[in-house]
Amino acid sequence: MSSTNITKVTSHPSQNEQLIFERSQHGRVGYKLPALDVDETPLDELVPQELRRDDDLEGVPEVSEVDVVRHFTRISTWNYSIDLGLYPLGSCTMKYNSRLNEKVARIGGYANLHPLASEEDSQGALELIYELQENLSEITGLAGVSLQPAAGAHGEMTGVMLIRAFIDARDGEGASAKRRTMLIPDSAHGTNPASANLSGFTVRTIKSTAEGLTDLDHLRELCAAGDVAGLMLTNPNTLGLFEKNIEEICRIVHEAGGLVYMDGANMNALVGVARPGDMGVDVIHLNLHKTFSTPHGGGGPGCGPCCCSKELEPFLPTPRVVKDGESFKLDFNRPQSIGRVKAFHGNFGMMVRALAYIQTHGAEGLREATEAAVVNARYIAHGLKEDYDKPFDAPPMHEVVFTDKRQSRKGVHTLDIAKRLIDYGFHPMTIYFPLIVQGAMLIEPTESVGRQELDQFIAAMRAIAHEAVEDPDTVINAPHTTRIGRLDEAAAARKPVLRWKPKEAASAA
Repeated sequence: MSSTNITKVTSHPSQNEQLIFERSQHGRVGYKLPALDVDETPLDELVPQELRRDDDLEGVPEVSEVDVVRHFTRISTWNYSIDLGLYPLGSCTMKYNSRLNEKVARIGGYANLHPLASEEDSQGALELIYELQENLSEITGLAGVSLQPAAGAHGEMTGVMLIRAFIDARDGEGASAKRRTMLIPDSAHGTNPASANLSGFTVRTIKSTAEGLTDLDHLRELCAAGDVAGLMLTNPNTLGLFEKNIEEICRIVHEAGGLVYMDGANMNALVGVARPGDMGVDVIHLNLHKTFSTPHGGGGPGCGPCCCSKELEPFLPTPRVVKDGESFKLDFNRPQSIGRVKAFHGNFGMMVRALAYIQTHGAEGLREATEAAVVNARYIAHGLKEDYDKPFDAPPMHEVVFTDKRQSRKGVHTLDIAKRLIDYGFHPMTIYFPLIVQGAMLIEPTESVGRQELDQFIAAMRAIAHEAVEDPDTVINAPHTTRIGRLDEAAAARKPVLRWKPKEAASAA
């Protein structure tokens, strides 16, 4: 792919790029309310004066229905989405979500079921929850499952809370108070230390080796202090590498009296092939929006199940869905539970989608998806090894990390490469993460990308590498084809403008 095939678009805003506020015209209304068919109650009786606005909604745009529809439809066409092409965000698993999952989630009996409906009237939904629990238990090799957590980080924190509750029950209040250290590798996701801190633990960092794996000697040294409650480990780790010493890691932590939590963000590389429970892991969270194709991010709400060993199962959030003969019920009789972590039973719609994904694939299909994700990442690793610095020799799992080491000699850095990739029609990869890799570019193609698109992505990346040598200014000043050019991101972070103001008001300010 050559840069000469790219048509430059001017960055000057047109009428179609006006803000909704700028399209406002006094007197326009996008709705019409029916006439009141009840006695009119004085406003003073409905809303006390101190609770009413006094600005008369000044500044709220006045637009017609067609203005609203065209505005949001227009700006939606400027967005990049998974329906348009490859979303190579490393450590994020932006795979394609099957439309079948969405269709199943809209079945009336599921979509219209009230969360306060009785158990008798909710048997189908309770059975679905129970079946998903059983499926995730089999996939992870862990006996206990809670579907309450509403996101990955929420499930992660739930797992850490389980560790604390278990240690408090096992050691007694006095002894457990001395065991308040959580070990976390230096390549971990940022949510790991946050969850540990919020759960009352002090974080200590484990160094990585030159090969990108957990330093066993440093782990033993930290465990020798006698205050370790647990280890939070991502496997495959955030460098895209499988922790080949995982069983030894678990043994070291267990012998020190701690438990092993595994960040399940990268389960897309393991499902159907290896189970965390068989490795010695005590508790794990899963990201249904990553591994099991439910909506991601703004398409949520999400679901981040927490799975644990038989020993930790009594501490899972309450209530739990259990089978009682031929029917299903909510079990509230859980005296050791950490309590609720989410209203009702969690985000049920996500559970419907995840179970549809699992049942559509079956055991063989889930394994095939995992293998395809790994093969795709290794295909990219092989295709770019001659043009970009690959800091670790080990074959990657479902994602691969490169750096800007070669390009930086010409003044081209990771951010420039990411911006230039937009000109070639691709969403940028994850940049500057993991933090322990200088100039990192973390690429995860997922299993939902075919070889043709992988070849196009590799060609684009190689073209950018050549531009960085022959014409570095083109890369440094990218993007060139977007409606606006390179933004001052530092100024945007330090002086954000979060509210629209009319031009005269903005000038006065």
